[in-house]
Amino acid sequence: MKEYTQYIGIVAGILTSASLLPQLIKIIREKKVQGVSLGMFIVLLLGVGCWMWYGIEKTDYPIILTNGFSLLINSFILFFSIKYKNAK
Repeated sequence: MKEYTQYIGIVAGILTSASLLPQLIKIIREKKVQGVSLGMFIVLLLGVGCWMWYGIEKTDYPIILTNGFSLLINSFILFFSIKYKNAK
């Protein structure tokens, strides 16, 4: 494997995970979740969890760390989506 390949993986994982930060911030600020699909976030959490498991099995720290971050962000989105589901 080329030396820089791991850095590409880290950057890709960070950018992919961070892409949901604006959604999380919007939910927290507005306390509104209309249009947010809980089903999509549940499936995404399962997928991210599987990626973490895969990373742990392979001892691949970029996969573990970036998917751990993604799991955290998506868990917050799911939590606030449930909390603000009936907020007006």
